[in-house]
Amino acid sequence: MPKYLFLICVEENTRIPNGREDAEAWAAEMDGRGARLVGNALRPRAEAKSVRVRDGEVLTTDGPFAETKEAIAGFDLIECGSIDEAVEIAGKHPVARAGTIEIRQLLDWPE
Repeated sequence: MPKYLFLICVEENTRIPNGREDAEAWAAEMDGRGARLVGNALRPRAEAKSVRVRDGEVLTTDGPFAETKEAIAGFDLIECGSIDEAVEIAGKHPVARAGTIEIRQLLDWPE
């Protein structure tokens, strides 16, 4: 069955009414369906480091690499039958009301 990574993106200071409670309820529903494999919120992006290697030198910068209003605030790994089902699941996520859920299917690497 395909696996999808949900990148939970929101502007840094966005407050979602009942966000934590609604996220916990969403996670419990998806866990009950057997769709959610793992997920978690992330520490603030100000604590992030971006790492690149150029000409053999490791370069780091503070914060996320991309300059955007929204940043990744968390993730969920979902296993479900199709991209349409993944969209349906993402549409129920409370952050979808104020931010964006980017859905990316994992590649199936040959063994």
